[in-house]
Amino acid sequence: MKIVLIGTGKVGKTIIKHISKEGHDLCIIDKNPKIVNELVNKFDIIGLSGNGASLEVQKKAEIDKADLVIACTSSDETNILACLVAKKIGAKNTIARIRNREYFSQVQMMKKDLGLSMIINPELEAANEIVRMLDFPQALKIDNFSRGRINLVEIYVSDDSPLVGETLYAIRQKYGVQVLVCAAQRGEEVLIPRGDFVVEGKDILHITGTRSELIAFLDQLGLIKSKISSVLLIGGGKISNYLGERLIGSKYKLKIVEKDEKRCLELSEQFPKAVVICGDGTDQDLLKEEGIEYVNACISLTGIDEENIITAMYASKQGVKKVISKVNRDSFVGMLESTGVASVVSPKNIAANRVVRYVRAISGSTGSNAVTLYKIANNQVEALEFVVASDSKCLNIPLKDLKLKKGILIAAIIHNNETKIPGAMDLFQENDSVIVITNYHQLETLDDILA
Repeated sequence: MKIVLIGTGKVGKTIIKHISKEGHDLCIIDKNPKIVNELVNKFDIIGLSGNGASLEVQKKAEIDKADLVIACTSSDETNILACLVAKKIGAKNTIARIRNREYFSQVQMMKKDLGLSMIINPELEAANEIVRMLDFPQALKIDNFSRGRINLVEIYVSDDSPLVGETLYAIRQKYGVQVLVCAAQRGEEVLIPRGDFVVEGKDILHITGTRSELIAFLDQLGLIKSKISSVLLIGGGKISNYLGERLIGSKYKLKIVEKDEKRCLELSEQFPKAVVICGDGTDQDLLKEEGIEYVNACISLTGIDEENIITAMYASKQGVKKVISKVNRDSFVGMLESTGVASVVSPKNIAANRVVRYVRAISGSTGSNAVTLYKIANNQVEALEFVVASDSKCLNIPLKDLKLKKGILIAAIIHNNETKIPGAMDLFQENDSVIVITNYHQLETLDDILA
């Protein structure tokens, strides 16, 4: 499949990193020739320097032959224009990154008229993910499948956890709940474990199950915490805009700390029910003065990863129940997650995951394409949801008789709105939703799980 990507900022580079491994014909366009050359050499792709919204540049990139054009420059206007031009000259599908709140709502309404296949807004997606984390505070991270019928949660195993020293088989027997540990991180190592896997302290476990079963399991482990009611936001940027609306609407007590005085005035007008403090959110004396130890959740959303990490660690030390930190550098994500002190949100990775899911969907050859995709365990493992098509090769065959690729785990089957952790005799029926966990990164359709 021929893909053209316009704009190589944080989101663009992350998308390139993911889809360059999947065998597509990828061409990038950016105004900075130095960055283009670096990426061409690093990922063995084609590159052009120039304005990606220019008809002349798009013709050089042969966008008229493109199956997909992704515009993710720092300018919403450029992205909209680039997609409009690309569609006019023959590109089959277009995706635009649009961050401005006013543009986003307008373009959603005009999506069909502009010929856009999809719009991505990393800040809005990040805000939505943070809200899910606040709804399920005992998990480091939570992802939803099949419209919330099944969840994938990430938990940190402390050294004194009752799980330490237990095999996964023993855990399931002991706690009597329908959950499945589908991936485990131990230091740099990521495993898709079997039943004889023994849990150790400092492991990070990725567990699937229905919300009720997961809550029952975590309650038995003593991890259920009281509901979040008060939130401290550090940083008043775009994510805070979207997040503030959601939190105020959900009756949270909200306090925002922002450095810029002008921005503070804007936030005060936008959120009259919130308390807005003009000051440095990394100043520990200020945080102490504002009662950080009394809030239920602290969310650090400044534009500097290091500041967010330091604030997260301080908040955790002060006993804040739920700590969330925005981090974009992948090396920092792994470092913070391994401590278990904070949940991590990465807008660029969220946006890239949506694009990869769309790429898989349009490049698949059958009807059983991925409808949901998450990259978990430091992006080393994928969790995908497929809907079983009538022509699938996996249809009506017991799992014990399916010859699966190495590194494939069937985590759940949703049949007629009922969720099941599958056994050897279970099978896929038409229109079932199937959750697949894999360290094989090129599954486009359900049939790709077969060896």
